[in-house]
Amino acid sequence: MSQFERSFYSKTSMYAFLVVLLLIFSMWVGTKQFSHIDLMLFGYFISSIVFAIGITIRTCSWLIRPATHQVVKRSIQNLKKKERQKRNWKAIAKTAFDNIFLQKFIFKRGIYRGIMHWMIAWGCIGSFAFTFGLTFGWIHFSLVDPTTYQVVVMGIPTLKMAADGLLAEFMYNILNITALMVLLGVTMALIRRSNNHNLDVTQRIEFDLFPLYMLLAVTVTGLILTVQYKFLGGWMHNYMSLLHQITVVIFLVYFPFGKLFHLPVRPLAVAVPMNYQEEVQVDTRPCQKCGTTYSSDDQITDVKEILGVQAFDLSFQDGTYAADYCPACRRKLRVMSQLNMGDPKFTPNGPIQTNNGIHIPGFGRKRADEFYNKEEGDIK
Repeated sequence: MSQFERSFYSKTSMYAFLVVLLLIFSMWVGTKQFSHIDLMLFGYFISSIVFAIGITIRTCSWLIRPATHQVVKRSIQNLKKKERQKRNWKAIAKTAFDNIFLQKFIFKRGIYRGIMHWMIAWGCIGSFAFTFGLTFGWIHFSLVDPTTYQVVVMGIPTLKMAADGLLAEFMYNILNITALMVLLGVTMALIRRSNNHNLDVTQRIEFDLFPLYMLLAVTVTGLILTVQYKFLGGWMHNYMSLLHQITVVIFLVYFPFGKLFHLPVRPLAVAVPMNYQEEVQVDTRPCQKCGTTYSSDDQITDVKEILGVQAFDLSFQDGTYAADYCPACRRKLRVMSQLNMGDPKFTPNGPIQTNNGIHIPGFGRKRADEFYNKEEGDIK
């Protein structure tokens, strides 16, 4: 343990400190030594720092879980292997495009749910990107002349655009566009949850509905600000601006510890095809009993390590583990174990003989005499 690490209460607190330090340094660079700070965004800046600390703490607690830790460790090992480089980058690119950009895994559950989730996800991502960019000064607009703006990124002048041009209008309304995307997605989600009575049994207000209400509050107050500014001459703009800022602060503080945390950890989905699919959707690991392929070597090895860390002993007398068998054989072995039949030999696709010689009578009959004549060692 280094001297620097000893100065913190824990590794998590050290990582949180480094993340905040990095954000402040990036703000120092982006604003040219804090010369372009917008004090109107100070509330967003404080809540963004709290958001960053919360995300760091939540991510650290997520990464120390045995399953997550093993998957991340396996991913790092495979990324270092030269013979897997082509496969790794192909898996990363395909998963990023299919599961993150297009979100096909949601569309498989229905077109309605796919559109709903895509709108919420990319509306939030766009809003986060532009809001954090403005808040930390990574991006700002500089007036070159009365008719021309220039986009400044990390203190470097880049694109010039006409103040009344199409690109400028798009830049001015990015947050309105992403807010409308989120509003559409949230509305579809609330309609689905109100009409689908099967969800009434499983959904929780504080976990499933509160995030939707918060997203609704942020987007509606933000869109009302635009309406007040453009069509109402700024009527009550200051009050609505304060209300919008309060909703954003609450949302950012809540985000790392609620249901929406799955958004930043979703990229770990790339680990599945990269680590556990030697060939896409083709199993390569044979079952110990029937020989049917059902998984991959890396996945079975990781399952054994994860269960070992969690003190789950799923080994058999012959030294094999439950993970070494396909699901069908695993179920048969479990049944035989529950019937105290030891490690019997059986045909993989044949029926299971469940008669162990012990007959339990019904309520109206006594046990047969031969039951009591069994030796003590025969009764299990």
